[in-house]
Amino acid sequence: MKEYLESSARVLEGLGSSEQAGLTAATAAERLAKYGPNKLDEEEPTPMWIRFFQQMADPMVIMLIVAAAISAITGFIQGEPDFADVIIIMAVVIINSALGVIQEAKSEEALAALQEMSAAQSKVIRDGKLVMMHSSELVPGDVILLEAGDSVPADCRVLESASMKIEEAALTGESVPVEKHADAIVLADGADDVALGDRKNMCYMGSTVVYGRGRAVVVGTGMSTEMGKIAGALNEAKEELTPLQVKLAELSNILTKLVIVICVVVFAVDVLRHGFANVAAEPAYLLDTFMVAVSLAVAAIPEGLVAVVTIVLSLGVTKMSRRQAIVRKLSAVETLGCTQVICSDKTGTLTQNKMTVVNHVLAAPEEVLLAGMALCSDATWDADAGEAVGEPTECALVNDAAAAGMTGLPEEHPRVGEAPFDSGRKMMSVVVETLDGDFEQYTKGAPDVVLGLCTKIYEDGKVVDLTDERRNELVLENKHMADQALRVLALASRSHETKPTDFSAEALEHDLVFCGLSGMIDPERPEVAPAIKEAHDAGIRTVMITGDHIDTAVAIAKNLGIVEGREQAITGAELDKMSDEELDAAVEKYGVYARVQPEHKTRIVEAWKSKGKIVAMTGDGVNDAPSIKRADIGVGMGITGTDVTKNVADMVLADDNFATIIGAVEEGRRIYDNIRKVIQFLLSANLAEVFSVFIATIIGFTIFQPVQLLWVNLVTDCFPALALGMEEAEGNVMQRKPRNASDGVFAGHMGLDCVVQGLIITVLVLASFFAGIYLFTGTIDFAALAADKVSDVDEKGVMMAFITLNMVEIFHCFNMRSRRLSLFQMPKQNKWLWGAAALALILTLIVVEVDPLAMMFFGVHQLEFEGMMVALGIAFLIIPLIEVYKAIMRSIEQE
Repeated sequence: MKEYLESSARVLEGLGSSEQAGLTAATAAERLAKYGPNKLDEEEPTPMWIRFFQQMADPMVIMLIVAAAISAITGFIQGEPDFADVIIIMAVVIINSALGVIQEAKSEEALAALQEMSAAQSKVIRDGKLVMMHSSELVPGDVILLEAGDSVPADCRVLESASMKIEEAALTGESVPVEKHADAIVLADGADDVALGDRKNMCYMGSTVVYGRGRAVVVGTGMSTEMGKIAGALNEAKEELTPLQVKLAELSNILTKLVIVICVVVFAVDVLRHGFANVAAEPAYLLDTFMVAVSLAVAAIPEGLVAVVTIVLSLGVTKMSRRQAIVRKLSAVETLGCTQVICSDKTGTLTQNKMTVVNHVLAAPEEVLLAGMALCSDATWDADAGEAVGEPTECALVNDAAAAGMTGLPEEHPRVGEAPFDSGRKMMSVVVETLDGDFEQYTKGAPDVVLGLCTKIYEDGKVVDLTDERRNELVLENKHMADQALRVLALASRSHETKPTDFSAEALEHDLVFCGLSGMIDPERPEVAPAIKEAHDAGIRTVMITGDHIDTAVAIAKNLGIVEGREQAITGAELDKMSDEELDAAVEKYGVYARVQPEHKTRIVEAWKSKGKIVAMTGDGVNDAPSIKRADIGVGMGITGTDVTKNVADMVLADDNFATIIGAVEEGRRIYDNIRKVIQFLLSANLAEVFSVFIATIIGFTIFQPVQLLWVNLVTDCFPALALGMEEAEGNVMQRKPRNASDGVFAGHMGLDCVVQGLIITVLVLASFFAGIYLFTGTIDFAALAADKVSDVDEKGVMMAFITLNMVEIFHCFNMRSRRLSLFQMPKQNKWLWGAAALALILTLIVVEVDPLAMMFFGVHQLEFEGMMVALGIAFLIIPLIEVYKAIMRSIEQE
């Protein structure tokens, strides 16, 4: 069936649906099972086995495999096959690749969960009731409601249109929105079909409602939609890395190239040291030299760095979602920590969005004012719930009329036409049929705008001319109510003897009769004032942007601590008189922007950005999308926000609560701090390994084998690093000023920290090696070491160095709970870190104390108790040494 050529009644009949009742839940369930979810087909996920081998394609991993293979081949050639190195290297490679696959899977699961939480919702009539549900659950025959800002969730036949206009550029390429109607399309003579762009009684998945509202029945879902026919192009989305992940990937590439150069140099130096003749005569020298170079490569590359950072980001984003902040773009996590200005909507974000009418200024009889306000509203009365359903302001008006016993107004006075609300006009108009068969128009909106269109007023039940004196009195009445932080709406009326033929705003909104004012209050959220104070302490400026009257806005802003007086507020009209240069110069003066239009928001964002500030902007309406997109952090509203706004936002507030933004900023700072701790821990540890291997090689002896360094990197690096990523926020995280967005990962002397701490660990490891030799011989024979004449006693030194390297990194991970605070100042314990340290310790003790394992895989013997205690004691020195270093750095940075 070509639905656009049929009447709406015929379409509904063919789909077995009802315009008023929609489908039953049982029928919808059957159709969902038959047609499947309303989703476009997605690319098949990469099989696990392919992902596994992709992990093994890393250059460093390939180098290790080559090293293992050469070791095995050389053993066979020499008649002394030894598979220990091969087994341990391959085991580590396999385990590391398996962990990488698991980490990828967990990250994708976290992202999928977030996408589910932020999935598009639709207003659907099921079993005669209006419900909200995931758009993926729509089926053919569902009746849906659409309004400005909604994304059309499926292909639909329009049943009702109140000036509804839809932007269909994604499908037709036509940038001008198309006004929709509910009539069947009549084909031109000789035509057998009509082009997609001319089907004005249809709306298609992927298009957006930009004006008005409507009702439609779903005729196609998923791949059966027009968008489904071109779905291939939509499945080419590429996975995006955050700026931090890009920097880390670049760092890994630089390290890899640097290590290859160093390995070549070390290899060449070692060959020269042994002599070409000796190398040619004894291939074992070549293998040993090659293994030293491989050791250096293994030591230098923090294999788990990018994976650990990705996991920390994913876990942090999941934690944010539990705090009602749904992050749609991982880059937002990094930017949150830099936020310096938050431009916030008032209604629903700073306030409770539970409007209640508390005051009236009557001109017309009270019943006329209450009824007119309720009729000029899109909220509906829910008899079962005993309250209105819809937009909060309009719900307050319907509830106000219901309290006076008027609950059946739409049935008694059916709407015959309307000029929908528009943020530019700041009002809406409806025309209803009265019980007498006449037609009455009600116009509701901002008092200053509505009053400006009035020429008459009710006085003692009669319509008289509106004098300037009376107009000024009403202006004062409006100001008096606004001074009490009330939101004030005005109502005007106009009688029509016959049903109007033109329902445009221009045709309806003139020569109106003023009926009165209704004042309602939307109380502040109790948690917002403390959140604004917390933001201020964190160096973040809060700015209120609202369409409300300036007096109302200032009253609430003062209560919340945003401004101190009227001089810090400005109206949209005053903004229009300012040039961009003037606004840039004065923007820091204002904390409240009242009576603004959506386009003003973009100017405000630009003005703050001209000051070099990182700006977050909240919004819910379709016209807010440009400013949200322009802001550094676009914040959409999860409850009141339109689909368009959510789609361009970096973060969506599931509870529309300002306090949630501050919580997200705190979480963003925590995550970024922890990632830097992880980077510093891993790089300082790996630098220590590089320094140790390099110095030992230059002196002339081998201190660690690749398998030993692999063990350290896999066990005593990765587990504690992950645990550091779980660290709670430091107590001063929201007392610090926002970090500079241009700061690199190594800002704040972190590069120096990595080098100094790496050198300290190197000294401890080498000290343990020499202490081990001296402990068991009473002397250190450097000449023997330089000649690679390693005795069993020297192996005790290697064993002590290995234990110290493992333990020093375990102890050092506790140092890294804070980059500057003393370990003993940390108020809470990190149970994850204790667990990771205990696991690393147990595994290390097993491989060094269980003699068969120690000898088979690490080529070392069990260490005596005395040597073990000395190695542990030397390793423990990292804590007091880093405490001294932190104290010195605190002193330097405070100057």
